[in-house]
Amino acid sequence: MPVSELRQRDVVVTGMGIVSGLGCDPAGFWDAIVAGRSGIGTLQHTAREDLPVRFGGEVWNWAAIAEDFFDSKEIRRLDRFSQFALFTAQGAVAHSGIDFDRCDRNRCGVAIGSAVGGLEELTEQHERMLSLGNRKVSPFVIPKMLANAACGLVSIRFGLRGPTTTVATACASANQSIGDAMRMIRWGLADVMLAGGSEAALVPLAIVGFHRMQALSERNDDPTRASRPWDSQRDGFVMAEGAAVLVLEAEEHANGRQAPILARLSGCGTSSDGFHITAPREDGGGAAEAMRLALADAGPQPEDIDYINAHGTSTPLGDRAETMAIKDVFGPHAYRLAISSSKSQLGHLLGASGAVELVACIKALEHQCLPPTINLDQPDADCDLDYVPHKARPAAVRRVLSNSFGFGGHNASLIVEAFDRARLA
Repeated sequence: MPVSELRQRDVVVTGMGIVSGLGCDPAGFWDAIVAGRSGIGTLQHTAREDLPVRFGGEVWNWAAIAEDFFDSKEIRRLDRFSQFALFTAQGAVAHSGIDFDRCDRNRCGVAIGSAVGGLEELTEQHERMLSLGNRKVSPFVIPKMLANAACGLVSIRFGLRGPTTTVATACASANQSIGDAMRMIRWGLADVMLAGGSEAALVPLAIVGFHRMQALSERNDDPTRASRPWDSQRDGFVMAEGAAVLVLEAEEHANGRQAPILARLSGCGTSSDGFHITAPREDGGGAAEAMRLALADAGPQPEDIDYINAHGTSTPLGDRAETMAIKDVFGPHAYRLAISSSKSQLGHLLGASGAVELVACIKALEHQCLPPTINLDQPDADCDLDYVPHKARPAAVRRVLSNSFGFGGHNASLIVEAFDRARLA
């Protein structure tokens, strides 16, 4: 059945919560984005001199935040990625003003993606088993490490009994989760969804594993300048951690409780490269298909998109392939589009990246300002579009497309637009 025949209800965003190396509330996060600050530095939570890469986008003050937000028993029983998810979900719910006691909890659900789930707990307990023996393994290791733990815990925290799902499509996980949640609301399966992604993979095994793949930047002596999408001197991505959760609602549900509406989520497109487990198609064909499907789902023409928050990881192959995909989809309009990569400031949050970047997109709509791509000093000759180098830029922004692409060839693109009907006409 064509998507147009399934479409029933408009979906809006009414609340956002965030945890990142650039801030743990949407306003502070946006201020850091506009200021062009970097959230990347020498690792503290995972501080080991024997690691080949010793920097990343860490949530620098998380221990203090967690002590205020959780009791000591909860901290022991929750992996770091689940802590992030619960904190951001609570922030999003508070931001939206939604009272679940006044909602049908059977029609309120959760969709939170993660590429690796509780990897910190898994690696720590494996080391305990090898060094101290079986009886020293925590009885909480399984519920802490499960990829769906964050989603389950959020649904438990708020007593939500509607659709709950965890997507693990590598670095496309959050975008696909948000797109799935949008469709559940659109097609009448839910009225409210808490949707996003959470990741806490800054652990030695992951760092060494990505380094062995030659995927990571090695600029230990200059971490704030290590993530440099589309720059000719880029040498790999920078790992980061964090989370974001958004409250999605059917528009009539939000209007019924007189909720402030932040933006309309209007389109999602997903595809697969069908090509390689880690490398993108060199022509960007899979990424292009996801963008085309998102446009078809949302309805506007390519020329109606004002800004793209790109996947833009700072890898030689990925940045070039995404540029080719944008040119393929947008034609001459590609050279009029503004494009930037929030990963230049944040690093790569893997399965949480799309959710955190969607917060940046919605703030761009609110403030009519384009996030920058920092560290773009010497553009790659094959990457010749407008990547908003160095500084944020005031601009008329009505519709935004956000890309996330993951290992395995997974591609997910979202379209979000300003809610003001008069300005969209």
